[in-house]
Amino acid sequence: MPAPDVWNLSRTFEKIAENFPAQDVVSFRGKTLQYADLRSRMWRLANYLRSRGLGQIRKERKDLQPWESGQDHLGLYLYNGNEYLEGMLGAYRSRVAPFNVNYRYVGSELEYLLHDSKARALIYHARLAPMVEEIRKKVPGLEVLLQVADESGAPLLDGAEDYEKALASAADSPPECEPSADDLYILYTGGTTGMPKGVLWRQEDIFFAAMGGTLQTGDALTSMDQLVRVARMMGPMMRALPLPPFMHGAAHWYAFMVFHTGGTLFLPDHTDRVDADEVWRLVEKAKVTSMLIVGDAFAVPLIDQLKKKSYGLKSLKALGSGGAILSPNYKDELEKLLPGILLRDAVGSSESGAQGVVLGGKDAHAKSRFVLGRGSTVLAADFSRVLEPGNSEQGWLARKGHIPLGYLNDEAKTRKTFPTVEGVRYSVPGDHAIFEADKSITLLGRGSVCINTGGEKVYPEEVEKILKSHPDVYDAVVVGIAHPKWGQQVSAVLVAREGRRASAESLSAHCAPHLAGYKVPKHVVWVDEMVRSPSGKADYRWAAKKAEAALAGQ
Repeated sequence: MPAPDVWNLSRTFEKIAENFPAQDVVSFRGKTLQYADLRSRMWRLANYLRSRGLGQIRKERKDLQPWESGQDHLGLYLYNGNEYLEGMLGAYRSRVAPFNVNYRYVGSELEYLLHDSKARALIYHARLAPMVEEIRKKVPGLEVLLQVADESGAPLLDGAEDYEKALASAADSPPECEPSADDLYILYTGGTTGMPKGVLWRQEDIFFAAMGGTLQTGDALTSMDQLVRVARMMGPMMRALPLPPFMHGAAHWYAFMVFHTGGTLFLPDHTDRVDADEVWRLVEKAKVTSMLIVGDAFAVPLIDQLKKKSYGLKSLKALGSGGAILSPNYKDELEKLLPGILLRDAVGSSESGAQGVVLGGKDAHAKSRFVLGRGSTVLAADFSRVLEPGNSEQGWLARKGHIPLGYLNDEAKTRKTFPTVEGVRYSVPGDHAIFEADKSITLLGRGSVCINTGGEKVYPEEVEKILKSHPDVYDAVVVGIAHPKWGQQVSAVLVAREGRRASAESLSAHCAPHLAGYKVPKHVVWVDEMVRSPSGKADYRWAAKKAEAALAGQ
């Protein structure tokens, strides 16, 4: 009887590359790699890492606690490009666990992350070399540095090796090791409400939770041969454009889903920002069929550009968003500007994978309701039971089945976020929800940013949606500020649209028909630019400080 297929991300890629070697896989800055090319570069990187002593498994999964790793870790401190994806694949093939590093981190943040991850290796772009030099002596465990040349022309750091030379020096053949389904996929959270945490997934689990292991019918793939059959049907149609940085989980998931369908990824030349004109020109030129964005921060500039200039976008059939709010009014605008587009607003998190798709609707003030994916449900607020549909009780959005092991080095948070309820282990990232009678979910918001004002709960996302539908508001983040009587008061940090600034009375009047009085912002701060993560997520800590400083200065 043949051995069962191993659902390891490097093995699934090898299977696709074996069957579609001449198919284009990544196009970036005038260079196009085919699947055979990317497989070769994956093997070379894997062999190089193993030649440097990385990839030896200290403990197998069965001998570890959920918050422990027995593998070597490699940081990917990179902007988007083929090197990022090669870094992931090459590390997986060598049995090294790579993890994402935010390229906006300052020295202390980078130092924290490399210590927390116990990183032994780092692949970084040359323009980030000064930051690496600043912290390298403070991270003695960092042994291997691979520098990717870029337009900065920054010289190679002492002790580092040029990335391309390292690959050229290594064998173009499969490494002598056998990757496992238990090997780790590590995804560090964004850290917008606290310090980043490394979420530990088995590769088999993340494959089925978010990387193409589940078919559109909801059924899981059963074999590598079935994976190839699906790719044979899907590959020619999948010409995909991810806009978020690959350091963001949604971009990882999207890229690997494209790999697993035998499709082609097109990457914009600009890697540190969204250039809307460049994006639409690339869609037109490459005949892109599918695109990924992250919520309003990406949607707004793309919408504004479509209103300024016409493009040939008939090839674009699907537009997905995940990781941050995509407000209903912006959904409506995208559907008007891109007639016939299939707009999928996905719900998920680093700790859960993809959990569902938001229901459509023309009401710009609708709540976030979505259809659950397999394994997702709502738990009671006290974790005592699974709620039944139609119960108006507020609970926790949860998922069972293919979920993470835990948080790296954090037993307490692992036990809290992954509780066992009625004998079943769940992932509970922290989103409040209501299980509706039709089995849809009303998503209320993340508990970590929930505002308590006079004993009433206010979820910032709900208020932000209403504020963004005001014609004078370009962007909005809502936070709770300390108040002597109410505990917290609702405050809004806003960016004006086209230099206009709505009056406090106008904003209150706009909110009144859609929000209870205690949810309407009592304090508004206008800023020239909103600070968000490169993936578009709100930085609630920054917004709270901005609101507090403005209130103190009144």
